[in-house]
Amino acid sequence: MNLKKTALAIVMLGLIMIAYFSFKIYSIMLVPNTAFNSKEAYIFISTGATYSDVRSDIEPLLLDIEKFDALAKQKKYNINVKAGRYRIARDMTNNDIINNLRSQNLAVTVAFNNQHSLGLLAQRISNQVEADSLSLMGVFTDSLFLSSNAFSKESALAMYLPNSYEFFWNTSAKKIRSKLQKAYNIFWTSNRKQKAKAMGLTPVEVSILAAIVQEESKELTEQPRIAGVYMNRLKNNWALQADPTLKFAAYQTKAYKNKVIKRVLNKHKKIESPYNTYIHTGLPPGLIAMPDLSAIDAVLNFESHSYFYFSADPSRPGFHRFAKTLYAHNANARRYQNYLNQQGIRK
Repeated sequence: MNLKKTALAIVMLGLIMIAYFSFKIYSIMLVPNTAFNSKEAYIFISTGATYSDVRSDIEPLLLDIEKFDALAKQKKYNINVKAGRYRIARDMTNNDIINNLRSQNLAVTVAFNNQHSLGLLAQRISNQVEADSLSLMGVFTDSLFLSSNAFSKESALAMYLPNSYEFFWNTSAKKIRSKLQKAYNIFWTSNRKQKAKAMGLTPVEVSILAAIVQEESKELTEQPRIAGVYMNRLKNNWALQADPTLKFAAYQTKAYKNKVIKRVLNKHKKIESPYNTYIHTGLPPGLIAMPDLSAIDAVLNFESHSYFYFSADPSRPGFHRFAKTLYAHNANARRYQNYLNQQGIRK
């Protein structure tokens, strides 16, 4: 009889222990352990981060960090941390969270447009990914990369097309550059290259001209016509006389640092710079801005006409008046200059 009681006691104790450990495992693995009320939270794990780093970042998001620790060690996550951007949904269990941290690195959408220099581009991208602006600038200006891909330091901005791109947050600077280069190569189809060749321009030269066209007008309907004016000047070996290039040249000098030029004056036309298209014929050596894809296509599909001049139209802000003769252009220019005088815009 005592033997039976002893056996029963052992069985009962075993069941209790099983129940205890089952509950323990359940509470560690399968009970929601998030401490935030929003729908979701994100954690960013840097390259080279340790489990201690992850623990510090994730602790404010959890109800019980010790239970998370226990499962992390059990699943060996504590020795297998992976960099990236990860999503934690409200009411996730420790098991769900660790599974996400092990395999669900999420992409980020990196967007940029109309950056006026490689430095500004690097800064813009670095605000959206782990790579810092210095490492990005390093790969953007790498002389071996530039020379092997027919770019110069002045023309390198042409390779970066304003758009939205998907990257993992922890993508390296070099891999970011590679993906952007791939997008550039995809954009420059054989059809676009043939159009550029027919114009007597390289793809980079098309981008240089597109940047000028876009700085002249943001009106998409006008850009092909403005591009046509510049093509007429190039074909006839005229100086482009593009005011945006004068502004660009001025902004490179100390005298115009942190200043805004609202009106191009004769003194600006005397600035000695390869970007002064009043002094130098042909295209400038590089881009004065990052052109939109639409501006590039506007140049490739420039309007064929007989206009050689254009001037801003005060009666239609944002648009221009076009002229075939200098006489007609001077009349248009006087109209606009009078408008600027009336508005008190002197410089």
